[in-house]
Amino acid sequence: MDITISKAGQSKLRDLNLDNIPFGKYFSDHMLEADYENGEWKNVEIKPYQPLLLSPSIAALHYGQAIFEGIKAYKDAEGNPFIFRPQDNFRRFNVSAERMQMPSVPEEIFMEGMKQLIALDANWIPNKEDHSLYIRPFMFSSDELIGVRPSETYKFMILLSPTGPYYNAPMRIYVEEQYVRAVPGGVGYAKAAGNYGASMYATAEAKKKGYDQVLWTDAFEHKYVQEIGTMNVIFIIGDKAVTPDLGAGTILAGVTRDSALTLLEEAGFTVEQRAISIDELIDAYKAGHLFEVFGTGTAATISYIKELRYKDFVMTFNVDEWRTAPTIKKWLTDIREGRREDKYGWMTPVPVEAVPQKKQKARK
Repeated sequence: MDITISKAGQSKLRDLNLDNIPFGKYFSDHMLEADYENGEWKNVEIKPYQPLLLSPSIAALHYGQAIFEGIKAYKDAEGNPFIFRPQDNFRRFNVSAERMQMPSVPEEIFMEGMKQLIALDANWIPNKEDHSLYIRPFMFSSDELIGVRPSETYKFMILLSPTGPYYNAPMRIYVEEQYVRAVPGGVGYAKAAGNYGASMYATAEAKKKGYDQVLWTDAFEHKYVQEIGTMNVIFIIGDKAVTPDLGAGTILAGVTRDSALTLLEEAGFTVEQRAISIDELIDAYKAGHLFEVFGTGTAATISYIKELRYKDFVMTFNVDEWRTAPTIKKWLTDIREGRREDKYGWMTPVPVEAVPQKKQKARK
């Protein structure tokens, strides 16, 4: 795709140490920006990372028409950049767009724009285990109008952020019974910005109790588990890997979730996607059959759960003795960094040499 590219005068990398870098704090030299106007996408450009000039009346600030994705890029042993399953994120992005009454983003803008942006900023991919380049595509309504209706104009952007591990230590999780993340018929399956804003109060309350995150339960009975914080959740019960199913539309179809389930099947587990009650988990724990609990997500990849509290009942786990979650995490990392065969075709190469070093055109 013919994308206007304007390079930054000098890289910010010279003043940044990529060792042990915190998640989401620093951003690369360039960003992609595109506008939707009069029923078409236009002004697609890659330019130096910079602030946006926006009207205080833009619709996204008032009515929450905003969606995003989280993707990661890695380097193999030879230093070649690869993106992990971007096609799946592209499809999910447009599922979110449809639910939020926003225009779909064409594949050539999303995928080709992402590749060209990463190629330009490939030096920002850290060469360190558990580190990666986090990719944040997002779209928001940009009508300068206060009125509750789908916007007629939108802005699509992609930012890049070098990052280390999202969660550095095993987590303590509080089972939430009052507040809910999603309901059937809602937007729980969409990666909408409002889902995350709405989750913050319950999370803050759990942190006051000494917990890191909440395990969401269903809206009607507060009996069936859904997600952990911003992650999908998987339970190892006996020789089965069990995770909540996606049928009710209340759970995000996680790309890392799907990857972990695929590798769990490869490891010999029976994978079950179905409704799971908290009572079933407690019974399995008491019987000694609930061996591991872990979250999956783009940011966290695999996050260990060392404690799960429901009311006054506390389930604790010795993560140092775990075998399954560490194995799946290692396999995923090795596939992403080129040490394990990518037999599922998850890694998309970024042809750095194919991207022009500088291309500047006037806006149409």
